[in-house]
Formats: sequence, C-alpha cells, structure tokens
Amino acid sequence: MVGTIAWRELRSLFLSPLAWTLLGAVQIILAYLFLRQVDTFQQLQPRLSRMEGAPGVTDIVVAPLFSNAAIVLLLVIPLVTMHLISGERRAGTMSLLMSAPVSMTRIVLGKYLGVLGFLAVLLGMILLMPLSLSLGTTLDFGKLAAGALGLALVLASFAAAGVFLSSLTNQPAVAAIGTFGLLLLLWLLSWTGNLGNVASEILEYLSLMEHYRDLGQGLVNTTDIAYYLLFIVTFLVLAIRRLDGDRLAG
Repeated sequence: MVGTIAWRELRSLFLSPLAWTLLGAVQIILAYLFLRQVDTFQQLQPRLSRMEGAPGVTDIVVAPLFSNAAIVLLLVIPLVTMHLISGERRAGTMSLLMSAPVSMTRIVLGKYLGVLGFLAVLLGMILLMPLSLSLGTTLDFGKLAAGALGLALVLASFAAAGVFLSSLTNQPAVAAIGTFGLLLLLWLLSWTGNLGNVASEILEYLSLMEHYRDLGQGLVNTTDIAYYLLFIVTFLVLAIRRLDGDRLAG
C-alpha cells in the first residue's frame, strides 16, 4: 500500500506543470552557477598549479555547486510538498484516505517516498554537472560522494518538514510559506551569534547548515548523518500523529 501511494504521488507530481517548471528552473539556475565556478577555476588554475596541496576542481567547483543547490532547493521544496496533505484536505479527498483501511503511517510514508522519488530525479540531474568534469579533469570522487550524500540528506530533511507542515492546514500556500520559514530558521540558526557556550552549542547542533558544512567539504561524520535521520523521523512522526488526531476527531 505504501508503494501504491508513493507511485500515485510521484505520478501526480510529474503530471503537474509546476513540477516540470521547477525542474527546468532549478537546472537553469544551477547550470549558470556551475559554469561560473568552472570559469573561476580556469582563471585560478595557473596560480593553483604553482601551489603545493592546492584545492582541486572538486573543492572549487563541485562543493560550491552542492551548497548553492541546497539553498536553491530550500526555496523549491516547499512548493513541491505544499499539496501533499493540505491539497487532499482542500479537495475533500482526505476523508476518503482516512476512511480507507490503511494506517496514517502508510499514508504519510507513501506521500513522503513519492516526493523522495521526485527529489532523486532532481539530484541525479544535478550530479550530471560535476560528473561531466571527469571527461577533462580529475575529480575527487570521495569528496563528491560525501557532498552528494550531504545534499541528499538535506533534501530528505526538507521534504520531511514539508510533509509535516502540509498536515497542519488545508491551504497549500500556507503550508509552503510555513515550510520555507521553518527551514530558513533552521538553516540560519547557527548565525545567531555567541549566546554563551551552552546556548551556542545547542543552536549549532539544531542548525541544518552546521551539519551540512562538513559533508559538503567531504568529511563524513556519523553525528551529522544521525542528526538528519533523527530530523526526518521526528517530522514524519509528528505528521502521523497529526493525522491520527484528525482521524480520531472525525
């Protein structure tokens, strides 16, 4: 049943003009930023060749591409997830799902996996850009894999938060704005300054950006991976509990 719901959600996304528009817009923006970084690398290459232990193309081109992709998709993913549950409420079909012999857990997981399928396609298209560099230069595939893992975890976390915010309202626009606000807050949380040792450490741990930084530089830390997995599970559980409450109230 989870697979059926996921396939239905993925199919509806690709039947939507919004999804294709977002795919095209993201690729155009990131392709432009990618080519700018390639041009920067070419300009720096004469100086880098004379430096010992100089950063390579993966550091100068690929890492900024993934960082830019995370920021761009922070704006895009709320638009993808806003209809997941709030759209069902608005269309009046949520009551049919709730009356079906299927648990809220399966509904939430199915919708979440459907969005992950869409994001997997998007991530694959993004990865084609740095992989194209391997035709003419040497990539650090370890750093590339770590950066791709970090970006995948960030996108999965964004989607989980979007599912939860979509479960709180029957207005997709409200869900999109709420998701963007929450993600932006969590992304910039570590910028709040020094509030004392304990407060700073707590804010840094809660920040999405702080945990992505090491992965984006090619450093895989189990603490960062655990943070994202816990983030995903927390927001999916919150969405499930919200829908269970709605079913009991109905």
